[in-house]
Amino acid sequence: MTEKEFTEISLTIGLTFGISYMLFIVYKLAEESKAGRYGMMILFVGLGLGIFGFVTKYGIKIYLASQLA
Repeated sequence: MTEKEFTEISLTIGLTFGISYMLFIVYKLAEESKAGRYGMMILFVGLGLGIFGFVTKYGIKIYLASQLA
């Protein structure tokens, strides 16, 4: 296994766990602050946009790599 392969695998696994942990943190924050449905929705939409941006960046990276190769 090369360093590049290890880095890609560990980054994907690490970010998956990080995002899962952020979901847990945001849920607990919303629950403890009694944010209500609307407040919880806003918190999760904000987190969802960040996740969407990461996934989009990864998709664009793969697309460009296939076009340039």
